[in-house]
Amino acid sequence: MGSRTTEASAQGEAFRPDSPAAPETATPNEAGGAVEQPDLGKLGHALRERMEVRSIAITGLFVLAVLYTLYFARAFLLPIVLAVLLDFLLSPLIRTLKRARIPEPLGAALVLLTLLGAVGLGAYSLADPARQWVARAPESLQKVQSRLRELRRPVEQVTRTAEQVEAATEVDKGGPQEVVMRGPRLSERLFGTTQSLLTGALETLILLYFLLAVGDLFLEKLVKVLPLLKDKKKAVAIARETEASISTYLFTVAIVNLLLGVTVTLVMLAIGMPNAVLWGSMAALAEFIPYIGATVLLATLALAGLVTFPTVGHALMVPGAYLAVNLLQSQFISPLVLGRRLTLNPVAILIGLVFWWWLWGVGGAFIAVPLLATFKIFCDHIESLAPIGEFLGK
Repeated sequence: MGSRTTEASAQGEAFRPDSPAAPETATPNEAGGAVEQPDLGKLGHALRERMEVRSIAITGLFVLAVLYTLYFARAFLLPIVLAVLLDFLLSPLIRTLKRARIPEPLGAALVLLTLLGAVGLGAYSLADPARQWVARAPESLQKVQSRLRELRRPVEQVTRTAEQVEAATEVDKGGPQEVVMRGPRLSERLFGTTQSLLTGALETLILLYFLLAVGDLFLEKLVKVLPLLKDKKKAVAIARETEASISTYLFTVAIVNLLLGVTVTLVMLAIGMPNAVLWGSMAALAEFIPYIGATVLLATLALAGLVTFPTVGHALMVPGAYLAVNLLQSQFISPLVLGRRLTLNPVAILIGLVFWWWLWGVGGAFIAVPLLATFKIFCDHIESLAPIGEFLGK
């Protein structure tokens, strides 16, 4: 009897779940069956998929939040971006004055006063011709319509017929009177109110002065924050190279646009177009908005030519001459002066123009190309962002 008890006890000990001799492939459950072990590989794959979906969703929400912030904070951000771009353009001049023993605050004040004086003098000299053209605009439009009436006669007949058919089929139901709410004018939508323009210009000038006056303060603070010496040297090298490239690009583009304005002025004088300096100045400003600015100015010059000259052939010489000068500048001179490294992809330029016009209006369109070029140069100096810089290049 004792031997049987001892044998049964030994068998029970041998088949305990925690016994070393227990089977590894199956675990008994309450019903006497085996419980299958979980597949850790499948579980890890499922968790990774969920994490990827969450990462994509979070990235999408972050992009939407950035776009929302850029759109609704444009009155705050546009003067800052414009001041930073002008700081890149004028910083080499401030350093030159510093080497001539002129302190940075005094040098910044001299540069800004000179810049404001030149802009003010140019605006004052062009204000009277521009005012004359604006005052003559209604009369000019009537004259253009009379000149183009022969070409528009078939279209006008079709339109008049469609209006007569619509009037004949219209039934007056005597319903409630419709109230039409007038929205903001086109000029207000494009440029904003005068108060907002003056406020933004004042903010840009004040911020630009302090950026020029402090010099390399932000770079010095960044160098102090970085812990390693190699990181400090790399940050200084990237900052110097990027600033030099951006300032070179902005200065070169400004000079090219100025020469384009001078050339258009001389061409308009040769054709006999009045107020040639006004059209040259408009050409220089329009070139800061590629494609869109040139198209608008081309249409404006066509109307001005039809108003000024008696024959259609002489009138069409005005937009034709501007188009020839613009094509020469955009296809040959700018690529030759800037080089392939600083030339942007036309598709990227168009996308950037549409994007920044949608976000910040005309101000965004003016800074779209300089901002895109700045971003490309910055990507060229950061190894991880080099593919983006390659895509933006021509």
